[in-house]
Amino acid sequence: MGFLIISLLTWIIPVIAPFTPLSAAGKAGVITGAIVFAEVMFWAGALLVGKEVAAKYKSYLNPKNWRKEKG
Repeated sequence: MGFLIISLLTWIIPVIAPFTPLSAAGKAGVITGAIVFAEVMFWAGALLVGKEVAAKYKSYLNPKNWRKEKG
């Protein structure tokens, strides 16, 4: 579960990076690196916790499912 949480937190970096004083190339590198790192952490966590838990976790993060009724 730790890898999945780290993956979720890493997705904040691409949102914040454009507002940093880095050069355009630096921002592009940070954003690309963060996205790649987040995906690697997600799939590593998915392999460790199992396919069902990862699918459930990913469905919670999908905005299309936020207004659906449970049950």
